[in-house]
Amino acid sequence: MTMSQAVSRTPADLARHDLSARQAILAACVATTAIVLLDLMDGRLGPLYSVGFVLIVITVPLSIDVRSLFPAGVLPPALLLGSLLAVCVIEGSAIQVSGLATDAGLVARLIAGVIDHGLTLVVGHGLALGVILLRILTAPDRRTARTR
Repeated sequence: MTMSQAVSRTPADLARHDLSARQAILAACVATTAIVLLDLMDGRLGPLYSVGFVLIVITVPLSIDVRSLFPAGVLPPALLLGSLLAVCVIEGSAIQVSGLATDAGLVARLIAGVIDHGLTLVVGHGLALGVILLRILTAPDRRTARTR
């Protein structure tokens, strides 16, 4: 491949490499599991989880075909709840929130974890929706329809 071929790829050529929604969600779940396991090395969820979560939910709409963006829009809350539920079940003491009793049950720890990571969810979901909006507005089909 010459340099001019690498530079002159059209959006249609690049779109052939998009993932299906199922593939992207599976990749997001695997990446979130890896981030959670890495962050639990010190015994609690911290900034690594928050940054990793935001990056994962932004990456999903970038990797999905434009016609399949709906699952990427509803993924962030489900991914956050699922990962925090898994942490509560596997190592509940990793969710450390001030004011939470040490003997708090699974539901109490899950609610505390969701509240504690609420800003992470808002930022991640907002950015993911922004990426989805940009993908829709800059889709090749939409641009050719406006010029007609």
